[in-house]
Amino acid sequence: MVFGFCKKKKADKSLDDLKKDIVIDDHSIPLEELLSRYLTSATQGISDDEASSRLKRDGPNALTPPVTTPVWMKLVKSVFGGFNFLLWCAAVASFAGYMMEISSTDEPSKDNLYMSIILACVVTLTGCFDFYQDRKSGNVMDSFANMIPPKTLVVRGGHTKEIEVKELVVGDLVRFRGGDKVPADIRVTLARGLKVDNSSLTGESDPQTRNCVFTSKNPLETKNLCLFSTSVLEGSGEGIVVLTGDRTVVGRIAALTTQVESGPTPLAKEIGHFIKVISVVAFSVGIAFFVLAIVYDYEILKAIVFFMGIVVANVPEGIVPTVTVSLTLTAVKMRKKYCLVKNLEAVETLGSTSTICSDKTGTLTQNRMTVTHLWYNGKILDAELLPPNEAFTDKKRYVGDPTYEKLLRCATLCSRAHFRNPEYNVPLAKRIVSGDASEVAIMRYCEMIRGDGKVDEYRKERLKHTEIPFNSTNKYQVSIHTNGEANLLVMKGAPERILKMCSKYFDNGETKNISKKFSRDFVKAFEQLGSYGERVLGFCDLELSRAKYPLDYKFDTENINFPTKNLRFLGLISMIDPPRPGVPEAVRVCQNAGIKVVMVTGDHPITARAIATQVHIIEDGESVVEITKEDPTAPPDEVYGGKGRLRKTNAIVVHGEQLSTMSPITLKSIVSNYQQIVFARTSPAQKLQIVEAFQSSNNVVGVTGDGVNDAPALRKADIGIAMGIAGTDVSKQAADMILLNDNFASIVTGVEEGRLIFDNLKKSIAYTLTSNIPEITPFMSHVLFGLPLPMSIVAILMIDLGTDLWPAISYAYEVPESDIMQRAPRNPIHDKLVNKRLVMFSYLQIGAIQACAGFTTYFALMMYHGWKPERLYDLAAEWENRHINDLEDSFGQQWSYHSRKSLEACAYGTFFFTIVVTQWADLFASKTRKNSLIMQGLENQVLNTSIIFTCLLSTFVLNTPYVNQWLGVNGIRLEVAFLSLPFALAIVLYDELRRYFIRRWPAGYVYKETYY
Repeated sequence: MVFGFCKKKKADKSLDDLKKDIVIDDHSIPLEELLSRYLTSATQGISDDEASSRLKRDGPNALTPPVTTPVWMKLVKSVFGGFNFLLWCAAVASFAGYMMEISSTDEPSKDNLYMSIILACVVTLTGCFDFYQDRKSGNVMDSFANMIPPKTLVVRGGHTKEIEVKELVVGDLVRFRGGDKVPADIRVTLARGLKVDNSSLTGESDPQTRNCVFTSKNPLETKNLCLFSTSVLEGSGEGIVVLTGDRTVVGRIAALTTQVESGPTPLAKEIGHFIKVISVVAFSVGIAFFVLAIVYDYEILKAIVFFMGIVVANVPEGIVPTVTVSLTLTAVKMRKKYCLVKNLEAVETLGSTSTICSDKTGTLTQNRMTVTHLWYNGKILDAELLPPNEAFTDKKRYVGDPTYEKLLRCATLCSRAHFRNPEYNVPLAKRIVSGDASEVAIMRYCEMIRGDGKVDEYRKERLKHTEIPFNSTNKYQVSIHTNGEANLLVMKGAPERILKMCSKYFDNGETKNISKKFSRDFVKAFEQLGSYGERVLGFCDLELSRAKYPLDYKFDTENINFPTKNLRFLGLISMIDPPRPGVPEAVRVCQNAGIKVVMVTGDHPITARAIATQVHIIEDGESVVEITKEDPTAPPDEVYGGKGRLRKTNAIVVHGEQLSTMSPITLKSIVSNYQQIVFARTSPAQKLQIVEAFQSSNNVVGVTGDGVNDAPALRKADIGIAMGIAGTDVSKQAADMILLNDNFASIVTGVEEGRLIFDNLKKSIAYTLTSNIPEITPFMSHVLFGLPLPMSIVAILMIDLGTDLWPAISYAYEVPESDIMQRAPRNPIHDKLVNKRLVMFSYLQIGAIQACAGFTTYFALMMYHGWKPERLYDLAAEWENRHINDLEDSFGQQWSYHSRKSLEACAYGTFFFTIVVTQWADLFASKTRKNSLIMQGLENQVLNTSIIFTCLLSTFVLNTPYVNQWLGVNGIRLEVAFLSLPFALAIVLYDELRRYFIRRWPAGYVYKETYY
């Protein structure tokens, strides 16, 4: 027999099916129909044989692990993928050239061999480092597996036994109690004070009552379903298993989380774009010069050397380690600011983010209920607020008021909450309190007003005789205490319930009869506090007659023998999970930076809107469109400002139930046009739907979350941000970044660091690419004009992987420019890491000046030794001929082959040092994109030190015996080297003037053509 939800486990569900909210009726049909559907009994369960048969058919009650990429394949991808592939091509070509040279000459040059070995080592090391840093592929399913209990109690054939959870099948009768984890999705058949914690699945932080009553079509909301992996907080219960394994709510979330992918990060796309640009340029120019070399009758080996020289000169070999180290350094810096980056590329993604979809509880708020308002004597008053991290030192404004004193007395006594330990050295907000969220909030408030330890003392002086705990039927809690020579009854509960049990109220020290005016004032106050999104409790008391209820009276809570009506109403206390300190300011900073902050929560729309207003997601006084109820007159596809509910305003609140019936066109219209958005009562699939809607509107989306229900959205987002303290292991595994202090305000730091690293990578790439022109032009002059080669391939590698590397990395320490958080988020389509303006600036402006400097020193050196430029023209063939030992210079001096090669090595060293000097100037020119150097300052000591490093390294390379011989360079003449200094000064002055024009005329020609 086949059941509706017992298909074969191995049948994969499509991603589209998983994205839809789960639709079942097992919780809505009568229990008898459910028992008939699954051929089971509410008292006997199913037999062992039937269970075994169903287990074979449906598979174990466990989550199926996804197909994973082998570790070796990830390593291969890191070492050989992306930019590294270009470098491997250059390494292989170099080695091939060396082998060809061996076969054709007796004394082959080892330049190609050295280049091949160096490139292979650099690529392997950076690839392995990148592999080590890659945390994105963490196994999310391991975290889901940790949520599943190992064993459970089941009734089979009328006998209770303990079995492994994976052996549970649909139709099993399961028993569970406080402290257990729910072993499957279960329809409750018996409940005794049963409460569960659904926060990891729904975001609802309050304990949820569970009973046999069907209350909602939504499986996440109804009271007669307990969901797989949730915790049983108190009470006990029994129920019939209706869904197991991958078919459960958490199973669907797990499958959805492992199947969705966010795709490449914005930085990965930029690097990919950069690779394409450089590849096309490098190979196009290389092939062109290879063909020219053949046309000019060069040997095939020489042509290959030219080709490799052009490719190596065009490919910035140091860019891979530069990017990796820069991202790593930024990640370390962010770690100190409570942002733990798991995926290095996510460092930049946060800076590109244009929309942040933030969870409410624990991220925007403190995840701690706090008393915020009082109502007594006919007035709503602001309660003294408990500081989150320090002692309360403000004035206690209401102490001494008779009504307040009695309200505080009632709140102190009518509570089951208590401090576990007297931790008076710990801030009150951080002391551990046992009790539900509301009682804990009231307990802390009373302790704050009375003083450390005073609540316990107050209670000991007024011993509790008896108590009726709060339950969902009565909706109140009552307790009776000794109060001097008499007994005192105190009660709290749902405000409307408390008022019905009162006939009098206490007002300004007097007891008065409840009037219609008082009732109206009560309703008005209750509704106003509710509109703030606050949870409201009512308080009342009754001083019992000493004659009728003496101190030794035996109170009975089963057959109640004390009054529960005609009590005296005292007032209301309301509380809310308040915003974290700094969050409103952080949201404002994000908005000023052009980032839309959206609240996506599982909480009630009223509460969500109230918090959104407090943290500036919705501006105070803004007209708000509320889509919280079904509107049969609304068109299927609603358009902003058209017919339907989407009025032209800035703010909107959308309920999850309405979102589930909303068309993609309507949702896209909402995310594209409203700037202040709150989504409330959302399911995991809906959170994913919201993220995809923003992404389809060309937004770079960041998502914050802490629960299992957030995992699919965290995974799909361009950057997922999990909470380090309150976050579940599942959410942390799915995320790219973890906020170690759970504070939304820390995201602002991440945004600034992300923008800074993108700016600094631009500067680093502009600096690195500039030297390409002076590295390419020597080969061009060699092929086109027949000049003796001004610079060798090994010297190029010494620049790209030696003298340029530290300066390029030092940009990671550069401080931000003044406007970094006033700009709009960059447009990923138009604002590229490497764009036309950057290439033109680096190649045709700064690079051209450097090339001029290089050839100036090259010709000066050659003229100093007797070789005028006109004599060098078309001399390359004779210069390279080993058999010519009497080649005459411009003055008739004869040069042997070895003496020419010695001069050539000196030319290599001169050209090399000239590039190093002009790169010093370029280092400062690229330090800022808009600010003047004077405005930016010289705070970056790593950058300043890098000049000393490059000076020492170049001196070591040029003048150390054996090292210079191995690298094929000789020492240089200082009078020739000094010729490069005017060019360095020209670079600094030119770029300072260019930035002045950019600042002075921000929409002018210079800005449009050179601002990269």
